[in-house]
Amino acid sequence: MEQKVMKGEIDLKFDEALKQFEEILPKADPTEGGCADGTLGCILSILEIEDDFINNIMLPLSGGLGGYKSQKGWSGPCGAVIGGCAAVGAILGGKKKEKIISDLIPVALMKSSQFAKDFENEFGSVICPTLSGYDFSDPNATMNYIENDVWGKTCYKYVLWAIDHIRNLMNEELKTKW
Repeated sequence: MEQKVMKGEIDLKFDEALKQFEEILPKADPTEGGCADGTLGCILSILEIEDDFINNIMLPLSGGLGGYKSQKGWSGPCGAVIGGCAAVGAILGGKKKEKIISDLIPVALMKSSQFAKDFENEFGSVICPTLSGYDFSDPNATMNYIENDVWGKTCYKYVLWAIDHIRNLMNEELKTKW
């Protein structure tokens, strides 16, 4: 006999939002945000936190930490990974926007690490240029990225996956704190 799984209110909010984001995100203008801002911003909107200041903070973290490339050739992680890790902290802090107590710091680190590991297992990398095909340390790369609609063809999918995976990874905390 099949058992019907009852979804909680938070799961239903995520389901509905993901349907909307699947329609909206591929058509979004990548010059008005990015994967870091998009991931955290979408999760915060589900949690009914509208704060442009937070989104402004996340904006330069897209494109592999704003297109950073080290002298040794290291490039930054995908903004969806950064936004997902930031969402872990927001979720752990709870509705009251309290400072995360020291007991939760190891949980935040473990959950963020697990999220990044799961992302890498799903997509083969966490590195922005590897995933997008564009090295944003080259100013021309941004123009080519936009002209080729890589956001609408590829990168928005990382954001959708990140939102859904954060929901699953943080399910217990979402149910108890949100």
